[in-house]
Amino acid sequence: MKDIDAIAALQDPVRRRLYEYVVSQGREVGRNEAAEAAGVARTLAAHHLERLTEAGLLESGSRRLTGRSGPGAGRPAKVYTRARGERAVSLPARDYRTAAELLAEAAEQAGLDAGLCAAARRRGEALRGSAAPCGGLEEAMAMLAARGYEPHLEGAAGIQDAEGAKGATGEATPVVRMRNCPFHAVAERFPPLVCGMNLALLEGLFGTDGPVRARMDARPGECCVVVESSKNNIR
Repeated sequence: MKDIDAIAALQDPVRRRLYEYVVSQGREVGRNEAAEAAGVARTLAAHHLERLTEAGLLESGSRRLTGRSGPGAGRPAKVYTRARGERAVSLPARDYRTAAELLAEAAEQAGLDAGLCAAARRRGEALRGSAAPCGGLEEAMAMLAARGYEPHLEGAAGIQDAEGAKGATGEATPVVRMRNCPFHAVAERFPPLVCGMNLALLEGLFGTDGPVRARMDARPGECCVVVESSKNNIR
């Protein structure tokens, strides 16, 4: 299916709510859970989830949601996760990805890492403007969400995403992790260069002398940068 057709599948408001809920969880989501989150009947949720799968926006599988196996464990349930492919529409057609990859390749070969990071830090400062350095993790999460990073808070008090949903975790101190890297396609080819640029951008955006700091802490499937409180508190 063409990208424009896939994106058009999100025009339905119920379908969009279901999609946004599934991708915000960072794990497999069953039909009952998705239906409850979207405030619709299970049968309607199942219909829209299948449409999203057909459009290539979600991937589906099956597993037992009870956590048990063997006789009496129940039948496997349908579960959904975000599709791994990217979707983009540009009218007229543009190819910024190729340009970004060529520039990254040239910068890497020329050893321009430091210059790129300096430029990224200046851009982050420009995005922040005249505002003071970020005041805390909640403010940082709002800024990250606005830029497409899909942040979620992990820490002793649980996991909290930008919408306020919580869950359990074993981390000892609060840290903001991000389920999406806006530079993912280029970062896959040039990880040291682009991840360093990303860190510098966020250092400029948040400031380096306030209560929030960004640092490298790569984890599979997530952005390579995390954000934490330099004062070990949330606000």
